[in-house]
Amino acid sequence: PEAVDRVGRFWGSDNVATSAGYKAVDLFEAIEQGKVKAIWIMGTNPAVSLPNADQVVRSLKKCPLVVVSDCMAHTDTVALANVCLPATGWSEKNGTVTNSERRISRQRSLLPPSGEAKPDWWIISEVAKRMGYEQAFTYDHPYEIFKEHAELSGFENNGSRAFDISQLQDLDLKSYDALKPQQWPVTDAAPYGTARLFADGKFFTPSGKAQFITVDPHDPLQQPCDEMPFVMNTGRIRDQWHT
Repeated sequence: PEAVDRVGRFWGSDNVATSAGYKAVDLFEAIEQGKVKAIWIMGTNPAVSLPNADQVVRSLKKCPLVVVSDCMAHTDTVALANVCLPATGWSEKNGTVTNSERRISRQRSLLPPSGEAKPDWWIISEVAKRMGYEQAFTYDHPYEIFKEHAELSGFENNGSRAFDISQLQDLDLKSYDALKPQQWPVTDAAPYGTARLFADGKFFTPSGKAQFITVDPHDPLQQPCDEMPFVMNTGRIRDQWHT
């Protein structure tokens, strides 16, 4: 695919995955069938949050190598891990966060990491180095990763892709630390961000026009009845994400 080729050119690598991996539920089915021999779970608790939790537990017990990175020491998934990597929590993290209205904000740590906890980027980089990829993971600070991320967003992007924060790729550390919240795209044409997408009536399609897709609505396959009168919804609120 074109996007995969582009990332390969940006990184100067021909060793980039060209097909999608397993989806979450399919992944645990593949583990149980012996098709997947190792899994690395980061910041989630699938033994509780995924449907058919019994199968998830069976799969993790069967998997030869289960690695879990989490800021919680005791979860149902951590209990099944061969290797536990302590990760920093939200108050200990340093980086950026992008919300659903495209607003990029600096996330600054409030507390020092607890015990041996490390940032996710550091954990991934150190594992990669030990696998022989040290030349590709030379990061010393999250701001270096952000700069690379910003540069990639503008690579071979002549306005054909909505996400573009290439204006931020030349930030120095001081400017990164002082970064104010702003909404992408952040480009030469919009150096302070873009409050509203498509205000000019142009869309990121070959024709420049919006594409609407009609659907035929239908009722859920299972409806409440006298025998099963309740509907369960695993919702979420600001500080509670499923588990």
